[in-house]
Amino acid sequence: MIRNPGLMVSGRWLRVAALVALSLAACAPAVVQESTQITPGAGKDFRLTRTVDVSLSTGYSTTLRANTRWALVGTIAQGEVYRTKDQIVTLEGAHIHEAYIVVKAGSLVGFYLPVERTFSPIAPGKPLTTEP
Repeated sequence: MIRNPGLMVSGRWLRVAALVALSLAACAPAVVQESTQITPGAGKDFRLTRTVDVSLSTGYSTTLRANTRWALVGTIAQGEVYRTKDQIVTLEGAHIHEAYIVVKAGSLVGFYLPVERTFSPIAPGKPLTTEP
């Protein structure tokens, strides 16, 4: 038993609390990642005119804000990769990942994770409302 002025906690309760904390931390699934290769690109950009809320397979969601400017940084097999300086986009699961958007035929098809250099798909794709 741990004694603290005004607080008495048994070893059993500490073990139970640790087990609960551990099980809660293990609940979040990992962000799905597929390996990919990026070919650098530039010179193409757009403004997102409507907010886009994206539900992730992890149970979390991320939001792309309206009126953000997106610049092409490259292409991967799944589409064109765009980055913005107007907001920080993250994907949350067991860990939090910085993300760029991947666009194909005017729809958001997933995210490029620049630190991991991987692609994280979304299903179904989300149409984007944009202007130059």
